Amino acid sequence: MPEKKLPTENSSILTGTRTRVPDITPLSGLCALCIYSCPILCEVGKSVFRGREVIYPEPEEFGLSTAAANKDFGLDWSDIQLMPRLSEVFGIEPNPDKMIFENVDVSTRYGGVDLSIPVFIAALGSTDVAKRNWEGIAYGAAISGTALVIGENVCGMDREAVFVDGKVASSKDMEFRVKIYRELWDGKYGDIAVQTNVEDEMMGVDIYAASKLEVNIVEKKFGQGAKSIGGEVRVSSLERAIELKKRGYIVIPDPEDKDVQEAFKLGAIKTFERHSRVAKPSIEKFLERIDLLRSMGVKRVWIKTGCYRPADVAFVMKLASEAKVDGVTFDGAGGGTGMSPVPMMNESGVPTIYLEAWVLRACELMKKKGMHIPDIAMAGGFSNEHQIVKAIAISNFGDKPYVKAIAMARAPLLAVMKAKYFLELYKKNALPQQFVERYGSKPESFFITSYEIISKYGVNTYQKLLESGAIGLYTYFKKITTGIKILMAGQRKYKLWLLDRSDLAALTERAARVTGLPTIDAVDSDVFELILSK
Repeated sequence: MPEKKLPTENSSILTGTRTRVPDITPLSGLCALCIYSCPILCEVGKSVFRGREVIYPEPEEFGLSTAAANKDFGLDWSDIQLMPRLSEVFGIEPNPDKMIFENVDVSTRYGGVDLSIPVFIAALGSTDVAKRNWEGIAYGAAISGTALVIGENVCGMDREAVFVDGKVASSKDMEFRVKIYRELWDGKYGDIAVQTNVEDEMMGVDIYAASKLEVNIVEKKFGQGAKSIGGEVRVSSLERAIELKKRGYIVIPDPEDKDVQEAFKLGAIKTFERHSRVAKPSIEKFLERIDLLRSMGVKRVWIKTGCYRPADVAFVMKLASEAKVDGVTFDGAGGGTGMSPVPMMNESGVPTIYLEAWVLRACELMKKKGMHIPDIAMAGGFSNEHQIVKAIAISNFGDKPYVKAIAMARAPLLAVMKAKYFLELYKKNALPQQFVERYGSKPESFFITSYEIISKYGVNTYQKLLESGAIGLYTYFKKITTGIKILMAGQRKYKLWLLDRSDLAALTERAARVTGLPTIDAVDSDVFELILSK
């Protein structure tokens, strides 16, 4: 039996809490001996002072951080191993001069959109961390040849948005987000999409995006904002909180309550939570809305949903088939970008690999029935190349992969933020000495793709990509792409769609049971003796 991990229920970096001693009660996570004179803030202790704030990642870091689950779900991509080949070659002439990893084709097509890499950026909406880093995200996605989804509540949170009869007539923030992406987009690979949730649809955001901004893709969101409930952000202005309440959002605590206003003035309440509604999807209304959008010229319709139970995976897939949507993104438990409740990230929802197994089961059943099967994208904790290769390969049962791309948000945000921060350090002459010794003291030297971007776009655009942090995202995607090519060359698969389940084996019995993959000791067992007996 594997060693059981110590519980973390009462101590977490996400909430800024810890226990006084490591000797804790396994069931509760409390210190085995809790004493009166303890100055340490454990989860219970911090809750004494800050109450509901402790449910969320540290409020002080909101807008400057991302957060995700820190729970071990018992199964991750390291439990699945790639099985390289020697004697077979697929997708390229079996010539040593041709079989170099740089010749691997990692391009794909998801939801009717060509992507130069098998990754696109999942919806980044009204959270401060998305808004502060939008230029880097948008420029970086555009020059990397991939798609970007503008997330929920952007118009509703836009201070300068104009509404007529409750419908958005203009939004400078939405216009800005679309414009920035298109500024460096080549028009061939990738595209910009606009996502809508319950409030967005009430405000007519999808209609506005299609009619006024000529957006080609609308992504409908089903109950996945802060994991399996509505999207949440935090605001530190009383006036702003009142404005959002008047626009129809749920704001907690009530900013119009006199006692709350007094507590805010005293500093007891420092921020307000803005919540989106939880909704039950209506099949009829959904189909009607899709018909309307298509009649307005929307070329592609996508769906984004969260880590719901298997029955709801089947529901979403059936609805997607009926509406003939182009793509569906399933977001597994464990991922995160904004201020999802910590207990929800850790304790609620189907983790990514388990979720993909159910999605693939649905695809296979739908295939047998001759139903329309949308392209699938998986999300939820992806950050490196081996995860991407495995998630795509496991979805190919012999025809082509059902999973056409991986949706990422947290890692791209990290790439942009890190690039911007180190540029700030450079300007302050405060770069870590060890970093300078290894990579140089100027951006042109420590960003390895500088020469490439300057050559392609010129110095002025390079400066824009540098200042926005886009160069960090572009460079990160270069690393991801190269890593995928290396792993695929090891499989002797030179086109992405050739990846299949024969490329994988399970390292554990649980991984085998969940995914249906053979364990390594069973791989090629049918041909092993046959080869030697000839």
